[in-house]
Amino acid sequence: MNIKVIHSEKEYESAIFGYTCANDVTARDLQKKDGQWGRAKGFDSFCPVGPWIVPSLDGKDVTIEGIHNGQVRQSGKISQMIFDIPFLISYLSSIFTLLPGDLILTGTPAGIAPMKPGDTIEVRIEGIGSLINQLTT
Repeated sequence: MNIKVIHSEKEYESAIFGYTCANDVTARDLQKKDGQWGRAKGFDSFCPVGPWIVPSLDGKDVTIEGIHNGQVRQSGKISQMIFDIPFLISYLSSIFTLLPGDLILTGTPAGIAPMKPGDTIEVRIEGIGSLINQLTT
């Protein structure tokens, strides 16, 4: 197993196997009630990943969208993120060991909306495709 701490933002590409879509759902009512995120992020259907892994992606021009029941609620470019991918990988690897298979979810554009069981959510990333799931809980 190749374990490497990324000491420089210039080294970040050596830590990336590829890119995919993920839908990091949070039950905001439980998050506020519990004061922590364990239950609020732990239900079935709350963090699907896929549909596949793309080995490389031009991160400066890529559009990320969140579509809720057919309506685009979120849309933005990776270049608009507060922290870019090289910084995130360098920073995170200085706090904990990144192992092969680890996933880093980088966040989402503004515009989240409340969801309820039965809602359909699509995460679309240009150059990767779409991850579509239905909220079950």
